[in-house]
Amino acid sequence: MSYKLLLATRNQGKIVEFRRILDAIAPGEIELVGLDQFPHLHDVDETGSTFEENALIKAREMSLATGLPAIADDSGLCVDALNGDPGIYSARWAGGHGDDKANLEKVLQQLKDIPDVNRGAYFICVAALHMPDGRTICEEGRFYGSILHSPLGENGFGYDPIFMPEGLDITSAQMSSEAKDALSHRGKALRAIAPRVMSALKSLG
Repeated sequence: MSYKLLLATRNQGKIVEFRRILDAIAPGEIELVGLDQFPHLHDVDETGSTFEENALIKAREMSLATGLPAIADDSGLCVDALNGDPGIYSARWAGGHGDDKANLEKVLQQLKDIPDVNRGAYFICVAALHMPDGRTICEEGRFYGSILHSPLGENGFGYDPIFMPEGLDITSAQMSSEAKDALSHRGKALRAIAPRVMSALKSLG
């Protein structure tokens, strides 16, 4: 038996990533549906001041709108030398939501005079579930590494081409999707939340 779960995003790259990770954790148990099945719904504005608030806002609004259990995440890159920026504004740091190229170039420009030893950074992801009965669950994952001086690799999206995971000599964008899932902030958050999600879904009958 599989349980229907709404992923509160229209980002196709993220939908593919969520499906791949959840299928590896709970094969055949979750039928993940995206907002493309609800064309009348508008994307939810991320008005929170933390990753957790934004993830909960998206999950709650879409669960209320559809009557389905909904999962969402908010994630971003936090750069030590930039005092945690881009932070929760990661996807729109350069002024346009989802403009990966502009955001990536802005990080590189901001760090152009920063030496390698001071280029530490981490990705953070908070995954949030909202149930139709009002229950909520949140879990966090982090992915530590450093920022390169120029992009390398074409897999993934966002800041992956300039992020070198701790202990590796390749960027996130040079890793296979499955290898990245095992280490990434989103993979960690979803592995942490998945057992609680399954318990909540089963409780609905």
